[in-house]
Amino acid sequence: MGRIVLCLILCFLFACSPQVRIKKILHTSEDTFQDHIGLLVYDPDKRETIVDYNSNRYFTPASNTKIFTLLSSLHLIGDSIPAFRFEEKPDSLIIWGTGDPSFLNSKVFHNNRTYDFLKNHELPIYFSSSNFHQDHFGPGWAWDDYNYSYSPERSSFPVYGNLLSLTDSLGDGVKVFPSLFQDSVIIKKTESKMKKANRRVGDNSISFNLGADSAIFNREVPFHVSADLIARLLQDTLRKAVTTVNNRLPTHSKTFYSIPSDSLYKVMMQESDNFVAEQLLQMCAGILSDSLASEIAIEHVKKNFLFDLPDEPQWVDGSGLSRYNLFTPRSIVRLWEKIMLMVPQERLFQLLAVGGKAGTIKNSYRSDPPYIYGKTGTLSNNHCLSGFLLTKKGKVLIFSFMNNNYTTPTNLVRKNMEAVLFEIHERF
Repeated sequence: MGRIVLCLILCFLFACSPQVRIKKILHTSEDTFQDHIGLLVYDPDKRETIVDYNSNRYFTPASNTKIFTLLSSLHLIGDSIPAFRFEEKPDSLIIWGTGDPSFLNSKVFHNNRTYDFLKNHELPIYFSSSNFHQDHFGPGWAWDDYNYSYSPERSSFPVYGNLLSLTDSLGDGVKVFPSLFQDSVIIKKTESKMKKANRRVGDNSISFNLGADSAIFNREVPFHVSADLIARLLQDTLRKAVTTVNNRLPTHSKTFYSIPSDSLYKVMMQESDNFVAEQLLQMCAGILSDSLASEIAIEHVKKNFLFDLPDEPQWVDGSGLSRYNLFTPRSIVRLWEKIMLMVPQERLFQLLAVGGKAGTIKNSYRSDPPYIYGKTGTLSNNHCLSGFLLTKKGKVLIFSFMNNNYTTPTNLVRKNMEAVLFEIHERF
């Protein structure tokens, strides 16, 4: 089927004007894939639309939702990430999380500022999660994703990215990190060759099927978060007592900062890290109020920064894991235009996935120099790509390309998108 679509594309290449040709290709693709396609390509310098195909229709954006989280963060967070809030008393240090996902997280750049401050502080440490006011999972998330590393639980003070790792090295047995969870793992020997780790819903009991496969096994599993567990993890890594309390966050509390904000934005936009995205949006809410609740940030950003979008976004989370999110291609293009006005192009492009070079499009959209900088979004039966397209004539175009409800392999849809975008790169 993919070959048929590509042949049809080639037949259209020289038949008519580029705009008409591309629309015909998209229409043919919809018939072939039996899906829904939306595409808007826009020239921000001339303020002209290059291609418009169903750009006023709503689509499930998947991780294109992270573009909304990026704009929110750029408006609200500043140059450095707030690591935690604190109040120093004569006999104690009380801390409240801000949602900073970088603490001891191997997936993102992290310095030792937070660790050193807490480790070296002379007063006893008390941790309060009283400012955390949302469920660990977002609305519309798939309930059975709780066991997968792309869906860690949201929390006020993440540690190790809220993930534990299981490693079955030959002859060494199953090792768990952090070691605090070692006794939570139940080893089962099965006739199946596959090794498999499953955490029980609602607690941290993990069943590990050893299997007959002799290969080394490494698996990350989200752990179930509670205030007591956060305190125990902090105590375990700091090697000092950390006690839970339920103190309310005072208005006069101070903020301790950790890493440059761009370090998190890059992981969110290039690698499409869901956990980082959720925590950033939660962090935005904590800056606006005394509560870590993503809906506070969403409503504020919609009211103050997105009121002039062509279509009202149906926006419920930071990562795009929810299928409740619905955006139109023309609204996403307008969103990118807003971001362009806030961030110099050189800095912005360093944060994004780059065709053939970096992130989620490292193995596609290949060209030297690169011509695609953007953000992908993928859920089952849905694939999107939005961002910036550099043409051979030196133009920087903004685009949003959305595909929903196909049943063919995503790779075929991606190849079709690549052919269309490369045509625009060549012709404009």
